Amino acid sequence: MHYIVIGAGPAGVTACETLRELDPTGRITLIGGEPEPPYSRMAIPYLLVENIDEQGTYLRKSEGHYSERQIEYLSDPVTQVNPQQKSITLAGGGRLDYDRLLIATGATPLKPPIPGIDLPGVHNCWTLADARAIVKRAKPGTPVVLIGAGFIGCIILEALVGRDVQLTVVEKADRMVPRMMDDVAGGLLKTWCENKGIKIITNCGVASFEKDNAGVSVNLDNGKSLSAGLAITAMGVRSNMEFLAGSGIDLDQGVLVDPYLETNLTGIFAAGDVAQGRDFSTGSNMMQAIQPTSVEHARIAATNMVFTKRMAHQGSLNMNVLDTLGLISASFGLWMGVEGGEHSTLLDEARYRYLKLQFDGEYLVGASSLGHTQHIGVLRGLIRSHVPLGVWKERLMNDPTRLMEAYLGSVQGVN
Repeated sequence: MHYIVIGAGPAGVTACETLRELDPTGRITLIGGEPEPPYSRMAIPYLLVENIDEQGTYLRKSEGHYSERQIEYLSDPVTQVNPQQKSITLAGGGRLDYDRLLIATGATPLKPPIPGIDLPGVHNCWTLADARAIVKRAKPGTPVVLIGAGFIGCIILEALVGRDVQLTVVEKADRMVPRMMDDVAGGLLKTWCENKGIKIITNCGVASFEKDNAGVSVNLDNGKSLSAGLAITAMGVRSNMEFLAGSGIDLDQGVLVDPYLETNLTGIFAAGDVAQGRDFSTGSNMMQAIQPTSVEHARIAATNMVFTKRMAHQGSLNMNVLDTLGLISASFGLWMGVEGGEHSTLLDEARYRYLKLQFDGEYLVGASSLGHTQHIGVLRGLIRSHVPLGVWKERLMNDPTRLMEAYLGSVQGVN
């Protein structure tokens, strides 16, 4: 049995290790598209502030990790999948046959058609090559413009502050992290960052980039310009699936999969940021570009690649936890609420504390928080357990902080 896994991020590596555990004799080939060993993109901010070196970003630290497990690692991007022949074509011209195939190619930063976006001095912060370029330019005191204040943008923000640059953040939406925070929480986060010396511009996009004496001029759609030694774009991501064109695999925003993480073609599976799989809260297939989902997908897909008795994916809970210059924010499930639902809110602007719980009848279905670090796991558990709250619904409506009591009373049945 030959298992091929395309994509060497957390999903791909976890899948290969799971395959080896479940099938000690099968042939396993892991294929990456970059020259470095498999590494974690989430570790790049730590590289930027020099808390780790490049080897510290590697997903597995020991030099012989893959060979010891008889996992063959190839650094050669896949250009085509041929399901009829059960083969793949590599950029270097090679061809490999497979018995089971896993697509775990992740995502790539969006590159909007903005004039000048390919100029020197305009970079993503996604690969180790990007990190090297940023380190060269982001010296202390350098004016830097970060375009995008979403989840990834805020992680990059913290690393740039650690490099002691003069930072300006430009965000198209009316608040920071608009896909995990409402206007209240996003506004508080903006004030927090501004009080740390960061200039935040919301409700504003980039019209063009031009070369200037400092490096690059970032021309905004409000008519103003920002001169910078470095501009970093963090405007979202898209699934890496161009190589699947003509394969017959069903595609949408990502690779569509069934509850077993299998595509519409037998023997071909998908996992991680490229897989459009089941969402716990809605029951529909959605994209969830977060590492816990990637790892969960990988283990389930690998199990189903080996065994005929399938393991079903119950759906991943959408969750994001972010540390922005010491202020912790989090969102879980349907944090924006549901039509006809109720919510309870706790706000202390002076202390940057905010907690909002979303209810659908007797069920807690979502939550968002800022400045709260206690009982975050309990909050997730209350949503994931999906048990009727009973009397605890009204108690949480009156006091959202009674999360632990509600968990013990409704989930564990403790009086």
